[in-house]
Amino acid sequence: MKSNLISAITERMPTLSKGQKRIARFILEHYDSAAFMTANKLGREVQVSESTVVRFATELGYDGYPRLQKAMQELVRSKLTSLQRMEITRSRMRDDEVLDNIMACDIANVRQTLDEMPREVFNAAVDAIVNARRVYIFGAGSCRALANFIAYYLKMLLVDIHLIYTSSETEIFEEMLHIDERDAIIGVSFPRYSSKAVKAMHFAHSRGAKVIAITDTPASPIAELASYLLLAHSDMATVVDSLVAPLSVINALIVAASLRKMDSVTQTLTELEELWDQYDVYQKYSED
Repeated sequence: MKSNLISAITERMPTLSKGQKRIARFILEHYDSAAFMTANKLGREVQVSESTVVRFATELGYDGYPRLQKAMQELVRSKLTSLQRMEITRSRMRDDEVLDNIMACDIANVRQTLDEMPREVFNAAVDAIVNARRVYIFGAGSCRALANFIAYYLKMLLVDIHLIYTSSETEIFEEMLHIDERDAIIGVSFPRYSSKAVKAMHFAHSRGAKVIAITDTPASPIAELASYLLLAHSDMATVVDSLVAPLSVINALIVAASLRKMDSVTQTLTELEELWDQYDVYQKYSED
C-alpha cells in the first residue's frame, strides 16, 4: 500500500502544478497527519484551494479525494501505535461526540462491507468450512476474541474444530503439524497485523489447506494467502480496533454453516439443551 501510493506521487511529481506539488510534498512527509484531514483542511495546511486538493487526488488516479484519503488511512492504520491512535482520537472528537461518532463509524463499516462482499466468495467459504475434515481457527491480539467466538459456535455445528490458542510460534506450528488439503483454516487479522497470523496462514497455505482470510484490505499480508478472501471494513483509527463489521461477517458464516448442516445441528443442539438442563448450566427463572 505504501509503495503504491508513494510511487504514484513520485512518478507524477514532475507533471504536477505548483500547488499540487505542495500537497504531494506534505503527504510524502506527513501522510500520518494528512490521512485524517478533510480536503478543505489539507488545502488550508498547504495554502491551496480545496478544489486543488480534489484535482490532485484525480491526478493520482483516485476517484475523488475520499479514495485518496482511504489509501492514506489504510497505510497509517497498519503502523500507528496505541498512543498515536489515542492522540488522533483526541484531535478528531470531543468527549460528548464519542458515542455518536463511534457508532456512526461502525454502522458505515457494516454497510460498506455488505455492499462490497462478493456473495459467491462468501458461499464458497461456507462450503469449505462445512466440508473440511478439520477446521483450524487463528487470531492474535484483539482478533483472538473473534477466533474464540468462531470456535465456540462452530464446535456446536461441526465435529472437528481446532482453536489455535497460543502465543508461541513453535507451538502454533506444532498444533498445525497435521494440516493438509483436506482441512480449512479461518484466519482473522486486522491492523496492526500480527506476524504470527501471517506465518500461520502461510504454513496452512503451503500444506494445501483452504485458507479463509477475514481481513480489511487486499493489501493485508494474509490476503495473498487466501483461498477465500472476506474483506470487512474496520476504518477507525482509535485506541480500540473496530471489529463490528468483521464480527457481522463471522455471524453470517456461522448461520450459513448451521443451515448447511441443519439435520446434524438439530440433533446436537437437542442433546446440548438436555445436558445444560440436567447440569443447571444456565440460571432458571421461576414464573412467579
